[in-house]
Amino acid sequence: MTPEMSLIWEVTFSEFLFVTVILGGGGAWMVGRSTALTWSGWGLLAFYIVLLALAVRFIHFALFNGSFFLPLSTFGTGLYYGIVDYIVLFAIAACGRVFVRGQQMSRQYGFLDRQSA
Repeated sequence: MTPEMSLIWEVTFSEFLFVTVILGGGGAWMVGRSTALTWSGWGLLAFYIVLLALAVRFIHFALFNGSFFLPLSTFGTGLYYGIVDYIVLFAIAACGRVFVRGQQMSRQYGFLDRQSA
């Protein structure tokens, strides 16, 4: 594959969509869900997303000839697209966390939503 090198994806849009959004996004949603279910903080979510972004960047490198962090010649490119992956994954994880936390709060404190007559 010849790289396209856009602002958001490195190789192709379909590769970015499949690896980062679908595979990594599914994992990020589950990370957000798990931190909401265990009532953990946002810091733990951010740490887990760092680990997930490293795994997603490695999949880009191993399967689709993307850049990674270790060869110093591609460190800057790998860091840039790693940050892009992190932002996308963190947004998906935050959506998952807010969604599950909203369900928890409405189930636990449902009487707050009712209008007093």
